[in-house]
Amino acid sequence: MTATPGRRGLMLLISSPSGAGKTSLSRRLVADHADLALSVSATTRPPRPGEVHGREYHFVDRPAFDTMIAGGEFLEWADVHDHRYGSPRAPVMEALADGKDVLFDIDWQGAQSIAQAAPEDAVRVFILPPSMADLSRRLHARAQDREDVIQSRLARAYGEIEQAVNYDYLIVNDDFDHAYAELAHIYHAERLRRARNPGMSKLMKALLAEKL
Repeated sequence: MTATPGRRGLMLLISSPSGAGKTSLSRRLVADHADLALSVSATTRPPRPGEVHGREYHFVDRPAFDTMIAGGEFLEWADVHDHRYGSPRAPVMEALADGKDVLFDIDWQGAQSIAQAAPEDAVRVFILPPSMADLSRRLHARAQDREDVIQSRLARAYGEIEQAVNYDYLIVNDDFDHAYAELAHIYHAERLRRARNPGMSKLMKALLAEKL
């Protein structure tokens, strides 16, 4: 899939409770589409081993982050576990203007903020688990968190699922390949929206001018 001349890109905002599969689905979609890039957030937390500035995150100190907030340089930002995270506005808007698409693996609060800031550019997709029991099983199978952390994630999931009514699309991830196919179909269809393809007006005029 290549960029269409005159086409405006879109922001694909993907949310889910922890363990429902949004990150795995997002990574595969980005890997399969050259014109879709994952948004790189800015953060005040220090880099972890193996992380590279500009790849996993834009690492900045607290004063620099606060200056960016004051300058309106974020589409959204939040305090998370004593650190700040935010989505820089300029690189995303530049990508959209160039006909490129940007994917956000993001919680519902961040998705809401971005959708409010750029409603014509945002497409929101919420990934649902087939059941809460299945979500619990997945979180335990990952073996990445203590039991109290898992229970906290499960408790938070109820409030997150309540927010799914505000999304444009809902996908139940009961089978990864099927869920991925549905996500890809949504992405492809949203790329073809008339409002995102103003360059098509020239083709339509040319077609109407043809005399057979």
